Amino acid sequence: MPARSSASRRTVLRGAAAAPVAGLGLAACSSSDGGGSASAATESVDLGKESEVAKGGAKLYRDHNVVVSRARDGSLKAYSTICTHAGCPINKLEGTTLVCPCHGSRFDAVTGEVVQAPATQPLTELAVKTTGGRIVAGPAD
Repeated sequence: MPARSSASRRTVLRGAAAAPVAGLGLAACSSSDGGGSASAATESVDLGKESEVAKGGAKLYRDHNVVVSRARDGSLKAYSTICTHAGCPINKLEGTTLVCPCHGSRFDAVTGEVVQAPATQPLTELAVKTTGGRIVAGPAD
């Protein structure tokens, strides 16, 4: 019976990792040229109040697989939080560093760049704007 229980847990974990997550519908891997529709968001999404992202900080929107950062000058940047190594949704933000739960890759939430392997490709940048005091992120222009 223990072997069956273990197999069931693996099956559940595989299913959870492969299940689509609501929100932007981002693909797990980016193309080698850094662009292409495979890594682009499919629709824009309202993330919340603009005031939720402090200058010099970042906010992780787990439900949408997006991180938004605000530079000291007030400008916003947004990135997909689907790890470019194995396609896992990143669920942890430490300051302005994103930490992937699957293999420990770390990314800078301000630039999208890899700061710790095994990932080698940066996160996919998304278009971001404010409308009526709300942050909206979506497909890159």
